[in-house]
Amino acid sequence: MRFIENINLNNVSSHSSFILSPVSDILHDAVSASAGIGNGIETYPLCDYIMQSVFLKLTGSQEQKMKCITWEMATNDYEYRRTLLANDDKLGECSSYEVKNKIFKQLVGQIRKHDTSFDVKVAVEAKNILKETFDEITNIFGDSNLSRWSEGSFRWFVKNRMVIKHEHLVPLDKKGKSNLFENVLQDKYEMLYNHRNRIAHNTQSYQQNLPTLKTLANDDYVYENYFLYFTILVLVDRIFRVLYKDYLRVMEDNRI
Repeated sequence: MRFIENINLNNVSSHSSFILSPVSDILHDAVSASAGIGNGIETYPLCDYIMQSVFLKLTGSQEQKMKCITWEMATNDYEYRRTLLANDDKLGECSSYEVKNKIFKQLVGQIRKHDTSFDVKVAVEAKNILKETFDEITNIFGDSNLSRWSEGSFRWFVKNRMVIKHEHLVPLDKKGKSNLFENVLQDKYEMLYNHRNRIAHNTQSYQQNLPTLKTLANDDYVYENYFLYFTILVLVDRIFRVLYKDYLRVMEDNRI
């Protein structure tokens, strides 16, 4: 598969090095850091603290990566810079789907500005990216404390991984333009985003600690799963890394 691992990070900017580094490294670090704790019943109270911490670290890293991508595009395209500065407040923390989809479209637009033949669906290779992401998440957590502490959630994830399909990635809208996600996956991302806000702003501090029966009865409650959230975030990361590699390629070609 054509992917970013063959890029020499010594030849790109510090922003680019960060953009091209996989956010899944955070997951590897979390598993390694928790490996020495053991998995006895006395360690189970740690699960929620660690999962929340890893989740926030992952979302925060991705938000910074989105900002770095916009800064890199603004460095190379003065017209884009003018537009970005005029509308900077609309990007916010770069955490919502709407903003990430906006940056996705801007990045694709910058590539096509220099390569009119660029096809985002060919570049992304949705089937391969989806399989590699599922395999990576499964392998990272498969024999870890985190999957043992959340055994039910992890088993659900492994059994229901096909809830995300390759058709959900970079679909065409009615106008023939590509979006980051199809509606089904947008809904899952919205749940992820709401959970991110609950943790980041500690809104649960004045609410009941356990979900209500009404919440548990909701069909969508099963999707409130950290392993599914991690998968979605890694998918976003892989798509942007692939596209950013193409962006570096066309910018280099344009300098020659």
